[in-house]
Amino acid sequence: MLSYRQIHLDFHTSEHIEHIGKNFDGERFAKRLKKANVDSITCFARCHHGNLYYPSKHQPERIHPHLDNKNLLIEQIDACHAQNIKAPIYTTVQWDAYIAREYPQWLAVDGEGNHINSQNVAEPHFYYTICLNSGYRKYFKDHLQDIIDSVGIERIDGFFMDILFKTDCNCPVCQEKMAEKNMDPTQKENRIEYSLLMLNEFKTEITAFIQERVPGVGIFYNSSHIGPAIKNNLDAYTHLELESLPSGGWGYMHFPTTVRYARHLDKEILGMTGKFHTYWGDFHSVKNQAALEYECFQMLAMNAGCSIGDQLHPLGELSEAGYSLIEQVYGQVAKKEPYCFGAKAITEIGVLTPEEFYTSKDHDLGLPPSLMGTVRILQELSLQFDIIDSEMDFSKYKLLILPDHIQYSTYLNERLENYIRQGGKVLGSYQSNLDLSGQKDNVFGVRYDGESPYDRDFILPNEVVASELFPEPYVMYEKGAAVEADKAQILMSSVKPYFNREGDTYCSHQHAPSSGQEGTPAVTRLDNAIYISHPIFTIYNDYCPKWCKIVVRDLIHTLIGNGVVSHNGPSTLLTTLNHQVEHNRDVLHLLHYIIEKRAKNLYTVEDVHALNALDISVYVGDQEVKRVYNVTTEKDIDFKCREDYIDIFNYGVKGHEMICIQY
Repeated sequence: MLSYRQIHLDFHTSEHIEHIGKNFDGERFAKRLKKANVDSITCFARCHHGNLYYPSKHQPERIHPHLDNKNLLIEQIDACHAQNIKAPIYTTVQWDAYIAREYPQWLAVDGEGNHINSQNVAEPHFYYTICLNSGYRKYFKDHLQDIIDSVGIERIDGFFMDILFKTDCNCPVCQEKMAEKNMDPTQKENRIEYSLLMLNEFKTEITAFIQERVPGVGIFYNSSHIGPAIKNNLDAYTHLELESLPSGGWGYMHFPTTVRYARHLDKEILGMTGKFHTYWGDFHSVKNQAALEYECFQMLAMNAGCSIGDQLHPLGELSEAGYSLIEQVYGQVAKKEPYCFGAKAITEIGVLTPEEFYTSKDHDLGLPPSLMGTVRILQELSLQFDIIDSEMDFSKYKLLILPDHIQYSTYLNERLENYIRQGGKVLGSYQSNLDLSGQKDNVFGVRYDGESPYDRDFILPNEVVASELFPEPYVMYEKGAAVEADKAQILMSSVKPYFNREGDTYCSHQHAPSSGQEGTPAVTRLDNAIYISHPIFTIYNDYCPKWCKIVVRDLIHTLIGNGVVSHNGPSTLLTTLNHQVEHNRDVLHLLHYIIEKRAKNLYTVEDVHALNALDISVYVGDQEVKRVYNVTTEKDIDFKCREDYIDIFNYGVKGHEMICIQY
C-alpha cells in the first residue's frame, strides 16, 4: 500500500554552490521528518544540473564537484529506514545540463534543426530536451545500474523518474525509426505521434530493466499530467503520482479534473502539491496553511494519498518553517487516513473526457476547458461524479455527460443507444456525439447544420428549464451549433440578436441585444437524452455565468432527480462520498476553503471560513445505519431517516470535516 504522507524532496543544485551537504545530519534529518508525520520521502540521486549525490562507482565524474558529503543519498536512505520512513530514489530523464553540454548530439531537434527548449527560457538553463532514441538510452540504463550498484539493492524502495515528455524530435535516429513505421518525419504531428510510441517503448524497456535487478520496487515516470494517453503503457507503472501545484501553473481545477479520471486506472494514486508559495525551487517560502490543508484534504477526499514537494537547502538542512507547516497538515492526515485507505467513490454521473479525442495535432493543449467547466459546475452542485473515457463501463452511472467536444463515432453512438435502452440518461452539448456532416443519426435526435451565424445569441428561460430566472433573454458568450430538432422535442429555443457585431453592423461595446425573434433550438430532448446546442461547459469555464449552471442543474434534475448528496450550504462547499467495503461504511468529506485571486500571478487560500447550520442529506438506500459520527472528534451526530436518505441538521463545518456513516 502506498504511503499517504509523502515528501518529494527536490535537490537541483548548481555546481557553483560549495559545501553541498556540509550540515547534513542523518539522525536529525529523519527525526524531523518523523516529527512532521512523514512516512515516505523521495530523495535525489541525480538532478537537472546533471550532478550526482551518491558515491558513484561507474560515473564518479558526475558527482557534484562540491559535494562535501559523498554519501548524502545513502545516509538519507539509511536514516529514514531507521525511522520506518520509505525513501524512493529520484533521477531525471530528459533534462540534464551536463548531457546538453557534453553530448549535444543526444538532444532532440525540431523541424528546423534547433534544439528543443521545452520551457522557452534564455540560456543558461537545463531545459533542452534529450532524445531517448539517441545513445543516451544506454547511458541512462548505465546510470540506473550505477545507482543500484552504488546505493545497494537492499536500500532501494523505488524509482521516481522525472521529465518524460512527448516532443517533435526530428533527429536522424527518429527519422529512421519513423520511416520504419511509414510515418512522415517532415510533419510535426507525425513526430509528436511517434514520440508517444517511443516513450511507451522506453518506459517498458526501463521497467523491465529495473524489475530484473530490483524486483518489487515502486516505479513511476513523471510527465506532469496523467490522462487517457497513459492507458497504452500502464503496465510500466506500479502506481501513479499526480503532480499538480495549483499555484505553479496547474491551477486549482487541474487536480480534481485529473484524479477523477486517474482513479479508474486500477493503480494506487498519490496527489502531489508543494509547500512552496509558488512553484518548484521557490526557496525560503511556505504556503499558507489553509491552502496546503485544502490541497491535501482534497487528495484524501478524491481517493488519493498525499505528496508535498519541497527542496532541500544545498547545505543539507530542512527548513523548520516548512516542516512545522507540514507537521500541522500531516498530523491531521494521519488521523484521517484510516477512513481513506481502500475507499472507492460513490458516484451517480460519468463525464466523458474530451481529452480522449486529442490527436497529435493537438499538442500541449492542456486540460479541455469544457471538462474543467463541467467539473466546476458539478462540484458546485454537490453532485458525485467520475471522469471516464468511451471504453469504460457506462452501466455504473445514472447519467452520462458529454461536454461540448466528445467526438462522434458509430461505436460511441451505439454504446450510448444501448446504455439508454438499459435505462441510462445522457446529457450532451454543442458538437458532442454529432456527426458534423449532418448525415448520421445520433441519440439526441437532432441534426447538425453547422455553426450558429451569431458569435453570441441568447436563451430564454421557461417553466421547464431555468424557471427560477426572469423570463427574459440571457446571453451565451460563445458561438453555438445550429441544429434541427429532427426527432427531438424542443425544450428551449435560442433567441437571435438583431445582427452579428461585425463590419458595418455593430452596436455598443460587445454584442447586439436580443431582437426577440426565436432562433434555432437551444435545448432538446429525445426520450432519455437531452442536448444543449451551446458549448455551455466551456462558457462556464471561461465566464462562469450562473444561468448556465442553473440550466445544467435543472436538466440533470429532470433526468435523474435528487443527487446522492445535497445540502443547503454555499456552492463553495465541496462534497465527496466514499465507501470502504472492508469496514462497511461510507465516509462523507466536506471541504470549505475559498480559493481567491489575491495576487496578479496566482490563486491561493488563506482564511478558513466556518459554515454553520448546514442541513445535509445523504443517500443510503436500504442499508441499516448503525451510527453516524465525526471522524476527527469521534462524537456521534444526530440524524433522521427519510425513505432512502439520512438527514443531518444544523451541522457545522470548519475547513475539512469527515462524517462516517457506519452500517
